[in-house]
Amino acid sequence: MIKYKQIADTLRSGIQNGSYKQTLPTEQQLCEQFQVSRQTIRQALAVLQSEKLIERRQGSGSYIRETAEESSERLSAATPAERLSIAVVTTYISDYIFPGILREIESELAANNSTPLLFATQNQVATERRILNTLLEMDVLDGVLVEGTKTGFPNPNLDLYQKLIDRDIPLVFFHGNYPELKDTLSVLDDNFAGGEMLVDYLYQKGHRAIAGIFKSDDIQGHQRYAGYAAGLHKYGLPFDDSHVLWYDTELKRRIFEHYFDPDITSQVIGGCSAVICYNDEIAAHVVTGLTQSGIAVPEKMAVVSFDNSHYSELSVPRITSLSHGENNVGRQAARTLIRLIRREPCQSLLVPWVLTEKESS
Repeated sequence: MIKYKQIADTLRSGIQNGSYKQTLPTEQQLCEQFQVSRQTIRQALAVLQSEKLIERRQGSGSYIRETAEESSERLSAATPAERLSIAVVTTYISDYIFPGILREIESELAANNSTPLLFATQNQVATERRILNTLLEMDVLDGVLVEGTKTGFPNPNLDLYQKLIDRDIPLVFFHGNYPELKDTLSVLDDNFAGGEMLVDYLYQKGHRAIAGIFKSDDIQGHQRYAGYAAGLHKYGLPFDDSHVLWYDTELKRRIFEHYFDPDITSQVIGGCSAVICYNDEIAAHVVTGLTQSGIAVPEKMAVVSFDNSHYSELSVPRITSLSHGENNVGRQAARTLIRLIRREPCQSLLVPWVLTEKESS
């Protein structure tokens, strides 16, 4: 028998013979008792809930239905008009692709009677910790939608995320997550496939020496780099460390935002005919720098990227870039969180990329 069904049978027997008086043990206690993951426990509880044996209350636990009326008034009855309080934690709010992502999140949450509370970490671990402490102090918090901070590095804030999990607060990551948090759900870009897809595209265009620029402190950069490397190996193309430039959040401001350093980029792309950029923001700076250095795009150097943002449209020439089409990650993540709050079946998602060809390649 499937494990979660065995656990549901055991709990059902306990309810029927009176072993549990008012509430079931917490999810964490049940995980320890049965030596299974939190997701398995949630599946078992969902079975009991569908049988109307228990009533699951956000932040309060699982109540035996016969005594559910004895719990707090706010959680005891179905109240469709009551708005859910959802924290949305992103690295940025007004920069780059985030306004569009947040619009999709807010639209989806509003359609499900939810009020988003917006926080931005600026991709700083210390700021992330302050925000998490704020969330833990809130009296009412129905769920958290979060983009991990500097997910390419070990994170010292996992203890606070674990406290949210232990309080049974639904948590969904998007863009970047922390693999150490085993039982959390996430909606992520299929970055490995994206990196490989761009190599495929450039190879079909006749390019045989392809450089790469990737971000080191976010896991997306590692995944895109891995796909890039896999694509090169697939076609037997040369892989040279000198043709890969790594940058982080702080270095980006010095290299790409305040000035463009053609010497750095010429060292990376010298001898190559194409370059894959971590995102459109970086690609737009690269195109500008190449043009200022007298290197024509795409005649002398093809430039491709990720996100298909306004940067790719405003660049001259416009930049060939990967997009998600109609599968907006923000919308998908918000839908997943709502399903998780409602205790409906849901799972982590890997969102595929779609190539949008423009003039830069």
